[in-house]
Amino acid sequence: MNQIKHGVKLANLLRTQAEAMVGSVAPEEAKARPAEILLHELLVHKVELGMQNEELRRANIALEEARDRYIDLFEFAPIGYATISREGLIVEINLTGSGLLGIDRSKLIKRRFSQFIATQDKDRWYRLFLRMMEHPAEKQKFGLEMMRGEDTRFYAQLDCQVREVTDAPAILRVAITDISQIKQA
Repeated sequence: MNQIKHGVKLANLLRTQAEAMVGSVAPEEAKARPAEILLHELLVHKVELGMQNEELRRANIALEEARDRYIDLFEFAPIGYATISREGLIVEINLTGSGLLGIDRSKLIKRRFSQFIATQDKDRWYRLFLRMMEHPAEKQKFGLEMMRGEDTRFYAQLDCQVREVTDAPAILRVAITDISQIKQA
C-alpha cells in the first residue's frame, strides 16, 4: 500500500514539474482554442514521460547495484548456501558451499545433496528432509557429518528452511557451516 501512495505522490510531483517546465508556452485559458489546449497537454505529457523514463532509469541502476551487492555477499559469504529441490537435487550453491563440498560448482548442480552426507547420517538426513518438506513453516537446525570430495569428512551445522514459491515446487534453502574445529575441541 505504501508503494502505491509513493507512486501516486511521484506521479503528482512529476506532473507538477512538467507543467512548470512548459508553463511558458501555456495558452491563456480564456483565449485558447481547443487545439492549443490539446497541444499544451500533449507537451506536458511528453515532458512528464521523459521525466518518468529518467526516474525508471535511475531506479534500474540502483536495482542493478543492489543485485550486484547481493551476489557478492552470497558468493563470498563465510558459510555455504545451497538450494535443494523437492527431489533432493542441488539447484544452486555459492562458492563457499562448493569449497566445503570440495567439488567445482558446475559439477554440483543437479547432483543429490545426500551424496555429500556421511553414510552413518544418511538415514537421519532423509528423515529430516522429508519432515521439512511436509512441514515447510518449521526451521530446522542440526549437525551432520558430511563428505568433502570423496575422501575427507567434516562436521557441518545445517540451518534449513523450506521456501514455497508461487506456481513452483517448494525448495529447501540450506546454510552449511563447517563446525569441525568446534566438534574436535
